[in-house]
Amino acid sequence: MNLHQFRFVQEAVRRNLNLTEAAKALHTSQPGVSKAIIELEEELGIEIFARHGKRLKRVTEPGQQVLRSIELILRELGNLKRIGEQYSAQDSGTLSIAATHTQARYVLPEPVAKLRHAYPKVNVSLHQGSPQQVASMLIDDVADIGIATESLANFSELVTLPCYEWQHVLVLPQGHALTVRENLTLEDIAREPLITYHPAYTGRTRIDQAFATRKLAPRVALEAIDSDVIKTYVRLGLGVGIAAEMSVHDVLLEGNKSDLVVRPLGHLFGQNVTRVAFKRGAYLRNFVYKFAELLSDRLTRSMVMRSLSGSVDDYEL
Repeated sequence: MNLHQFRFVQEAVRRNLNLTEAAKALHTSQPGVSKAIIELEEELGIEIFARHGKRLKRVTEPGQQVLRSIELILRELGNLKRIGEQYSAQDSGTLSIAATHTQARYVLPEPVAKLRHAYPKVNVSLHQGSPQQVASMLIDDVADIGIATESLANFSELVTLPCYEWQHVLVLPQGHALTVRENLTLEDIAREPLITYHPAYTGRTRIDQAFATRKLAPRVALEAIDSDVIKTYVRLGLGVGIAAEMSVHDVLLEGNKSDLVVRPLGHLFGQNVTRVAFKRGAYLRNFVYKFAELLSDRLTRSMVMRSLSGSVDDYEL
C-alpha cells in the first residue's frame, strides 16, 4: 500500500464517489484511480466501496474505518511537512488565512500588519469566501486558520474558539425619520425596505430569527456580502441598512459630518460571536499561534494548543 492509494480513496469520498472528478482533482486518469483503489482493497482483503457495476455506490462499514485511518495518516503526513518547515525555516514561511469579506476587510488588517512587523519573513495569503468555504479551506489544508461568524462550529473536523462579540447596527441616511426615535423596535424596522447581508453571512440568521419570533415579515430590498455595499445603497435611498458594528467605524469617526447615522441593535438582535477555527489535530507553526493571539487577547498559545489536543472546546467570553 502507498500514499497515492490513500489519497485516491480520500478524494473519491470527497467527490461523492465520482472517480472522474477525483481523477481531475488529482491530475491523473480515472482508470488509474480505479485500479489503485482495487489494488488497495485486494491487499487489505476487504471492500472499501460497495459497487454497482463499475460505479461506486457507498462506503462499506470496514471502508469507514479504513477512511478514518487514511485521514489520520494523511493529516500526520501534513504535520510532518509543517514540522520540517518550522525547524528548517524557523520564522519564515506563509500564513494562510481563510475569512469572510467582513472579517478580511474590517478585522484582519491590524493583526496582519502586527504579524508582519513581528515576523517580517512571513508572507500572508488571504483567502475570502463564505463561512462554508472557510471551513472547507481549513479541512482541505488550504488555510492554517479561519475566521467567520456563521457555520464554523458545525464541522466536527474543526476546532473552533470564540474570538470576539459584536452586534448589528442600523444604518440610516441623515434626516431619516428613524434617526430621532429613541427606542427602536422590530416593528419600526420591519416597515422599512431593508438592505442587509446574504443569509449565509455575518449573523443574518439571527436577524431573521428575531423577526420570525415576532411574526414579522420585513421586505429585504437588497442582500449583499459586503458591508460597504450596504452603506452605498443606503446612501442612494434604497432603504435602511442592517450591518455589523465593526463595518461602521468610519461613520462613527466622522460623527455629524457623515451623511449616515448609526443606531445599535443589540437589544433587538442580540450579540453575535465571531469564531476562529483550526483543523483538528493540525500542527501549527509559531507564527500561527502568534496571529491567533493578535486576533484576541483570549486566544493564548496554551489555549489553542489545549483545544487542538481535545482538552478544551470553548471558553467564556
